[in-house]
Amino acid sequence: MIPTEVENRIAKYFLHRYLPDDVMSKVEDRLLPACIWTKEEDLDHDELVRWAIEIIDRQVENKRFR
Repeated sequence: MIPTEVENRIAKYFLHRYLPDDVMSKVEDRLLPACIWTKEEDLDHDELVRWAIEIIDRQVENKRFR
């Protein structure tokens, strides 16, 4: 099994390297308000991940990465 820390670092690399800037901006625009106005311990991380995945799936559907 791959350690969670390794998976997170790979995912972070992929997001910053391959995700188009406009898609990353849409994710940030959706997540930042919730992160700014909610205490860290009250954030629903699963919900934030779902929101981001929905945006990414919608934006990169049928697109190829380099």
